[in-house]
Amino acid sequence: MFKSGDKPGAGRYKCLTCGDIIYLFKNSDILPFCPECKATVWVKFSQTLS
Repeated sequence: MFKSGDKPGAGRYKCLTCGDIIYLFKNSDILPFCPECKATVWVKFSQTLS
């Protein structure tokens, strides 16, 4: 889990509160507050296609 203000690296992150997904494009990008619900906790999101 990551919090707003962390620099977890490029990738997709899912808000644990509302499920919104954001993209970080650079390793130096900082996780923001969730744009939908203003929550602060994120998980790295990966969706596999089967």
